[in-house]
Amino acid sequence: MADLPVRRESSRGLTTGGQWDPFERMRELLRFDPLTELRTLMPRALMPRVSELAFIPDFEVKETKDAFIFKADLPGIREEDLDISITGDRLTVSGTREEEKREDTDRYYAYERCYGSFNRSFTLPEGVNPDDVRAELKNGVLNLVLGKKPEVQPRRIALGAGEAKGKA
Repeated sequence: MADLPVRRESSRGLTTGGQWDPFERMRELLRFDPLTELRTLMPRALMPRVSELAFIPDFEVKETKDAFIFKADLPGIREEDLDISITGDRLTVSGTREEEKREDTDRYYAYERCYGSFNRSFTLPEGVNPDDVRAELKNGVLNLVLGKKPEVQPRRIALGAGEAKGKA
């Protein structure tokens, strides 16, 4: 098997013995941030912060025998900043989480919270009753319960219901 070529101009990606290490090279690539140079070239006012672009709440969707239940983690969102609508077979949840005021004199050691607007849409299955929808925002968790139409809810069939009448 042929030896892999070794880059002589830099020790990056090499082991202590001088051999090329593909795992070290992959770790370097995973740490690469293509926006680093762009952030230094563009004025700060023109470059949106990643945290403003990244607010996408997580949803959980499940089906029970009589409803579809949507749950979303929406920490820091007030009811007046939330919009929920159903149009045809489309459920849309949108809202905004406002960034807290920051002073120029404040010194942050970590700034990982996300802010901004979001818009999530879901295609609803047949059988959802648009007149039977309940929504509650409590402790930063949105609970949406969309009831099913009675004709699509399962019903139990009793045995012996099909016996012929009039037998002697």
